[in-house]
Amino acid sequence: MSQSNLKAKMVVDKAFRIAEVDKRIYGSFIEHLGRAVYGGIYDPSHASADESGFRNDVKQLIQELQVPIIRYPGGNFVSGYNWEDGVGPVESRPKRLELAWKTVEPNEVGTNEFMKWAKEAGSEVMMAVNLGTRGIDAARNLIEYCNHPGNSYYSDLRKQHGASDPYNIKTWCLGNEMDGPWQIGHKTADEYGRLALETAKAMRQVDSSIELVACGSSNTGMPTFPEWEATTLDHTYEAVDYISLHQYYGNPTNNTADYLARSMDMDHFIHTVISTCDYIKAKKRSKKTMNLSFDEWNVWYHSNEADSKMDPWSIAPPQLEDVYNFEDALLVGSMLLTFLRHADRVKMACLAQLVNVIAPIMTEDGGRVWKQTIFYPYMHTSTFGRGVSLKPVVDSPKYDASDYTDVPYLDSAVVYDEENEYLTIFALNRHLSESLDLNCDVRSFEGYQIEEHIVLENDDLKAVNTADEEKVAPHRGGQSQLDDGMLTARLAKASWNVIRLRKA
Repeated sequence: MSQSNLKAKMVVDKAFRIAEVDKRIYGSFIEHLGRAVYGGIYDPSHASADESGFRNDVKQLIQELQVPIIRYPGGNFVSGYNWEDGVGPVESRPKRLELAWKTVEPNEVGTNEFMKWAKEAGSEVMMAVNLGTRGIDAARNLIEYCNHPGNSYYSDLRKQHGASDPYNIKTWCLGNEMDGPWQIGHKTADEYGRLALETAKAMRQVDSSIELVACGSSNTGMPTFPEWEATTLDHTYEAVDYISLHQYYGNPTNNTADYLARSMDMDHFIHTVISTCDYIKAKKRSKKTMNLSFDEWNVWYHSNEADSKMDPWSIAPPQLEDVYNFEDALLVGSMLLTFLRHADRVKMACLAQLVNVIAPIMTEDGGRVWKQTIFYPYMHTSTFGRGVSLKPVVDSPKYDASDYTDVPYLDSAVVYDEENEYLTIFALNRHLSESLDLNCDVRSFEGYQIEEHIVLENDDLKAVNTADEEKVAPHRGGQSQLDDGMLTARLAKASWNVIRLRKA
């Protein structure tokens, strides 16, 4: 390899362990919003539809992503949702005005249909309860319906609806974005904290084995952040297992260098929430450590103008249908690397969303399905990022962005799959015009060899994938070599790289 002007160094040692990666950081999200459900995962008239009306072609792509958990049914939707509308005979279910997104919800898909579909897709479900228009009573009834074995009103009702065995849903969200004035049933932190605590207590009385997620701030720009977390956890600290984080990024100013630095904001967000959790832990003299569920994250800005022109009160209109380009894939990759570097505290994360709505998978109604650009870094990390997250020692050249100084050109994370003897180095070159030569010390992995070097690159940062053409797709032609425990690799300009080593 000829020399590049840009050079970075990294030391990777199997002793430098952060934590075991919880596979649930590769989760996703399906909300009753736009064409996520109707026309997305569910389309009874489609040629690939199964006997329940779900598209098999979409299901196959979801299986390719190996999505371990899917948050459902919202999102803003859940704060006005009556779960009873979505169970029982489909022909007798009501059509409701859906206030969060100004549509009509037909309730053709509800709890039982979704649970069956998720099992076929290979995913567990993170179920959300409505703490906007409803509260303790509806939540305790829903968990009884889903998780209680039988001989009670709601568990027997589930059996009447064709689900003889309980679903045993283990992860539950206590509402959604309750700090947001846009939320139906918006509450103050004290109001929400009290309600979340009492709801948690009631739900645990039905099933003591569940894990609960309390609502954190909707984003870092909220005026109540991070006081919201402190107040909420003051009420709920011993009653919940996770606090949620939500964040979306965009590039409306078309400054790619600034845009690719946005994951620095995500890193700062995580640090701030961890600090707040640990402050409440100290205040309460608790022995319990609060973990984080980053259960909404993605790029979201391309569709804003189209959504502002949408006519209200239709069923499953095309909402939030961002068409993702190559630079979006780079940022999504960088955000995933941020989760891996925080594997000790970030235990769950949900890419929002999975199909059509700000999604890696897009469909035509009745037609084709395809992979958006962001599909690939998500698939690579989900597939290869299982094991122990290691802490690499990195020396990288840096640049200054408008919001952040000292942004490293090399963004990286490392995962060691000890059982299968794989070492995976994820490496992103943020430089837009120069390749980056990486020199990586992997001497602690004696006997390992390079198995593959996957690269996602494109000269056009704005290149997109469509049903007709996949312009952004990975290849296995990455330049790397390993000699005497020293790995050298050429990281192309503005590229996503997956370098996989395996013991010979």
